[in-house]
Amino acid sequence: MRVLVVNAGSSSLKLRLLGPGDELEAERDLGPDDHDALAAAAAELPRPDAIGHRVVHGGARFREAVAIDSAVVDELRELVDLAPLHQPAALAGIEAVARVLPGVPAVACFDTAFHATLPAAAATYALPLEWRERFGLRRFGFHGLSHAYASRRAGAPRVVSCHLGAGASLAAVRDGRCVDTTMGFTPMEGLVMATRSGSVDPGLVLWLLRHGVDADALERGLDRDGGLRGLAGDPDMRAVLARDDDDARLATDVYVHRLRAAIAAMAAALDGLDVLVFTGGVGERAPAIRERAAAGLGFLGIALDADANARATADAEIGAPGAVARTLVVTAREDLEVSRQVRGLLDACGVSALHDE
Repeated sequence: MRVLVVNAGSSSLKLRLLGPGDELEAERDLGPDDHDALAAAAAELPRPDAIGHRVVHGGARFREAVAIDSAVVDELRELVDLAPLHQPAALAGIEAVARVLPGVPAVACFDTAFHATLPAAAATYALPLEWRERFGLRRFGFHGLSHAYASRRAGAPRVVSCHLGAGASLAAVRDGRCVDTTMGFTPMEGLVMATRSGSVDPGLVLWLLRHGVDADALERGLDRDGGLRGLAGDPDMRAVLARDDDDARLATDVYVHRLRAAIAAMAAALDGLDVLVFTGGVGERAPAIRERAAAGLGFLGIALDADANARATADAEIGAPGAVARTLVVTAREDLEVSRQVRGLLDACGVSALHDE
């Protein structure tokens, strides 16, 4: 069975065609929002038996992969304002691929689903009960497809997975189940990211509202003009690390400070740490960030081998010999996790049932 994986992220649009053994048969990397090119590329590739779409937000309902039909699409549209950088891209990808591959069963695989196991203590905001019940307010978490794959590759009971890319989040994973994460109701909570601020004081947001910054401007500042872009004027960590100026140094310092603190918090949720995993574009290709983050985590048993860290770009062990906790670099393979979930759904209900929907 061939599975076509469509990954519409906040800064990229990727197609991966995986063969019966999940071998990579073809791939296309496109610019964000280039859905005409996506449709053309999907039509040019060998015809798949099933399609798997990465969808960032599944809300409270979608806690596992689901066959896509018109009702599912309508429900996903209702979640657009919770993930404005991601959800519209995923919906446009679903529409574009369905147009050129009619009749091929399509499955939505959710970044939020991996975090559905969060205990109440980690998932609940300390907000009025009326609000929580009326609006379904809770911490959902994101990057679940990446965290699921990376933590499974780590193969240890207590894993802190660091997905560091244009978006960034951590997950605390105990025996394959997520027990805490840094993102919350939307993908803006937590770490400093390429254009997202990460966590800020809610009182600061209220202050800005009361001093003439309207909701649309707040969204732009928090979601599109914050993060590395807000600190250094550039969302690309590679460019920031290559610079030697005060703004770039501050941006890197803030990024590492938040990252190090969050790793410690995730380890606390696990009562310790067996493996620390770096994945995602920054996690895989920025040894300086890995080095600086690990430098303050010796109390957790983390220590890096400088040479191994400097040369690691793919799946690799970068921990120092004798370190209490292992440290790994794992190539992000959300496509493999999507394929796993698609095949699992097909095995459970059969291809014909998906066609009927």
